[in-house]
Amino acid sequence: MIYYFIVGITVLLSIIVNTILKNKFRDYSKLYLHSCISGKEIAEKMLADHGIYDVNVLSVEGELTDHYNPINKTINLSEKVYNYSTAASVAVAAHECGHALQHRLGYNLLKLRNHLIPILNFSSKFINLAIISGLTIFYNSGGNNSLILKLGIGLFFLVVIFSLITLPIEFDASNRALTWLRNKNVVNYQEYRKTRESLNLAAMTYVISALGCLTQLIYFLSVFTGSSNSSSGRDEHF
Repeated sequence: MIYYFIVGITVLLSIIVNTILKNKFRDYSKLYLHSCISGKEIAEKMLADHGIYDVNVLSVEGELTDHYNPINKTINLSEKVYNYSTAASVAVAAHECGHALQHRLGYNLLKLRNHLIPILNFSSKFINLAIISGLTIFYNSGGNNSLILKLGIGLFFLVVIFSLITLPIEFDASNRALTWLRNKNVVNYQEYRKTRESLNLAAMTYVISALGCLTQLIYFLSVFTGSSNSSSGRDEHF
């Protein structure tokens, strides 16, 4: 029950933050820039200013579907970000360019995360099954037959590492975006402040995700080590 409580709290916080994020982005999408420059133009200008000419800026469907794809070197912007000239579109477009710049400079944490992606894509199919099955067998056997639980915890540890690595990557991309926007005077003070608020709020989604994963890992380890210590105590008693 504790496990489901932790997961429930994490999911609830994620929903709340994502709802706030979407509402804020809708508000910031109504704040049009004095320069009338679109997200597409922001991305192309920031890339050019950093000497990056082999990355294409594309439009994709959906809301908050923006991302940088290091495989085919594309910055994919949602339609409202791609076409509109708002504080929200500036924030998102510049942030994704920050990832492209990280890729160009060989940012070590980004390279490490990219190496983990195929491993996690494969292991994600088994993590929940291993954890739930492992906990069930673990409790029913009195702390014995913990091989499946060990496997589940090991796989989940990779998820935690991935989440923690993602945090500095996202913060660094936002810092690169804000630095460029400030130095190039693309936005005025009010627009810059809204852009910074947008990126800080977006970063909170990654923070909550990382904390949720870390809390779950600590719980799994406490269950395993706690039961192991109890078993050792019983053995010593007899």
